Amino acid sequence: MPASSSRPRRRTTAALVFVAVSAVAGLLAAGLVLPAVAAATWATSAASDELATLPVAFDAPAQSQRSRVLDADGDVLATFYAENRVYVGLDQIAPVMREAIISIEDHRFYEHGPIDPIGTLRAFLRNQAADDVTQGGSSITQQYVKMVQVEEAAKAGDAQAVEDARAGTYSRKIKELRYAISVEQNLSKDEILERYLNIAYYGDGAYGVEAAAEHYFGTTAAELTLAQAALLAGLVQNPTAYNPVENEAAGLQRRDVVLARMAELGTVSQAQVAKAEKTGFDEDDVVTTPSGCTTSAFPFLCDYVLKTLLQTPSLGATPDEREQAVLRGGLTIRTALDPATQRTTQEAVSAVVGPTDPLISVMDMVEPGTGRVLAMAQSRPVMGADADAGETYWNYSVPPSLGGAQGFQAGSTFKAFTAAAALEDGLPLSTRYDARRTIDFSGASFASCEGTRRVGGEWEVSNSTGTNGVMDMRLAAQRSVNTYFVQLALDVGLCDVTRMAEKLGVQSSTPGAPVSSYDDKPSFTLGTVEVDPLSMATAYATFASGGVHCDPVVLDSVTDAAGAPLAVPDGNCTRVLSEGVADAMNSLLAGVMTQGTGARVATSDGRPQAGKTGTIDSNAATWFVGYTPEAAGAAMISVDNARAPFVAGEAGSRRSGLKDYVVPSTGDRLEGSGSGDAGVRIWKPAMEAYLGDVPATAFDAPPAALVDGGGTTRPGAGSGFGNRWGQQAPGAQVPSQQGPGQDQRGRGR
Repeated sequence: MPASSSRPRRRTTAALVFVAVSAVAGLLAAGLVLPAVAAATWATSAASDELATLPVAFDAPAQSQRSRVLDADGDVLATFYAENRVYVGLDQIAPVMREAIISIEDHRFYEHGPIDPIGTLRAFLRNQAADDVTQGGSSITQQYVKMVQVEEAAKAGDAQAVEDARAGTYSRKIKELRYAISVEQNLSKDEILERYLNIAYYGDGAYGVEAAAEHYFGTTAAELTLAQAALLAGLVQNPTAYNPVENEAAGLQRRDVVLARMAELGTVSQAQVAKAEKTGFDEDDVVTTPSGCTTSAFPFLCDYVLKTLLQTPSLGATPDEREQAVLRGGLTIRTALDPATQRTTQEAVSAVVGPTDPLISVMDMVEPGTGRVLAMAQSRPVMGADADAGETYWNYSVPPSLGGAQGFQAGSTFKAFTAAAALEDGLPLSTRYDARRTIDFSGASFASCEGTRRVGGEWEVSNSTGTNGVMDMRLAAQRSVNTYFVQLALDVGLCDVTRMAEKLGVQSSTPGAPVSSYDDKPSFTLGTVEVDPLSMATAYATFASGGVHCDPVVLDSVTDAAGAPLAVPDGNCTRVLSEGVADAMNSLLAGVMTQGTGARVATSDGRPQAGKTGTIDSNAATWFVGYTPEAAGAAMISVDNARAPFVAGEAGSRRSGLKDYVVPSTGDRLEGSGSGDAGVRIWKPAMEAYLGDVPATAFDAPPAALVDGGGTTRPGAGSGFGNRWGQQAPGAQVPSQQGPGQDQRGRGR
């Protein structure tokens, strides 16, 4: 290859260039581009006139590059692109590749200016002899200009502009010539060649020499052999016809043409050519790099990353701009995902519920104090449209705004929010109520955010765990006593309770119905709001962190193609509870793990931990949300009400939900309880796997004022509503007006 040039010579006057180029343009018009009719239509003067009216500068924006999502180990989780390209410098491209492309496309590249008059004239004469365009005369610089115009039109989604940029017309050729002058005025030959090799399309979805080397040979542009380089160089002229994956014979034949040309020019020896020609094409070396999350090892966590990026302002002012940044910006996206934790969490979920079962199961885990998402697993882990095979596009962990479904009622896990609101209002853990088996709360008054309200219609609430009578908050939490927490919620006021849940991070999955809109619905404390598991894990993590709420964080960093950092959402960590209230909540929920419904869920290492069980009416879903100071997790199993036998109204529809249900894929019989199903079967093994090598730390002791406030039994909302206490209602029956468009019954276990 001829020695590379330095910065190109500056032309002393554009007029001289116009004259030279116009002469060639006349030849092009006369025979090269339009051999049959152009001679009668255009003249050299017309070419000169058009050149003179074109803009002088040629704008060549950065080339599109693929973006990569990396896990915490630095391994690729997913790739996103509009064009599969990795831009590399000329020093990262094997010299033999440079020689191959110059030999076959423009062997005098380092000797001529923006056009090659000799090559153009030769092509003109051959085309005249054939009365057709049989040979192109475009220099590498001209080809580069055309490629840029095609790419920019494709970026803009302008199909007509793409067609115009490829058209073999006189007008387009004149523009190409003028812009080629601008390119050579501003870039060195080496810079032009580098950009050319990177922008060229090599077929089969590979843009640029680096992606092409990876795709066809599983190597890099720097490591290309003579045979490989010749094959890639041959593809540029017609990447579809010579694609060796689709037509190996044509690809190898074209490669040999390149090799012969290299030998003819003395770039390589005949012996080297003979050896290279004996090399076949091995399809086993082909590497496919899909774009998107579907083929990712963890597609729904990947999708959560993507949805987060599309809401990240540093990537663009609009969602469309952010999407283009992801697809074309060559971003390196580093995540907090530890693949080992993700796998063990997924194993815990999949061991209980399979993808084709008529159930949905989820486990999400976050780090208290940072919001880092540690794991996000679901029972349908394959992203796709084949529902019969257990595929889905729903991410059951997150709200609809991030690709989630309709959400799930969380049952008695919501009692924690009522307890936190009470503690914040100064009611200690020793607060007592007469929590009878059944209490009629019809007409009871409470404070909503709009003022005093009364329970509308008839509403009887019953306990379901066999613990009744006078008790304090500790025992009520340990036994998940419904009538205790309804009285507590009515005394504290639903305004404070819903605001507490909201500031802890709970999000409603019902469009148009934020958590705060439930301030007039006393059934809120029984978990009748549809929520996503990730927000529940985040809310409980706030207790674990001593009252500091952090939004979920899945991005560690994002850098652009040049390595410059872009701002990413942090946890926005904010204190929302006093340390004393958080410590009291930790003490309260720790009792659930030692003496209550969560005792059998506790991890076997005996470390400090806290949590709460949840089961909704008819055992349609079971939950366990728990935490240690190091990790918080929400596990859930729900019926899929779109699949038999859980489709309401269908013959044979199962009314007892998960209770005694035998899971088809595993043969396991479920209990229909938060502790026995979501807790023991999913939360416990997932947390044990993560915490195995993590040193245990303790919760701080709560302040005395929030532990024992004198032990007075409060009259409670139920004190004036005792006419039906002796009735044995089957569950907590809540009138329909308690919540818009939802089944508002709840059970606490």
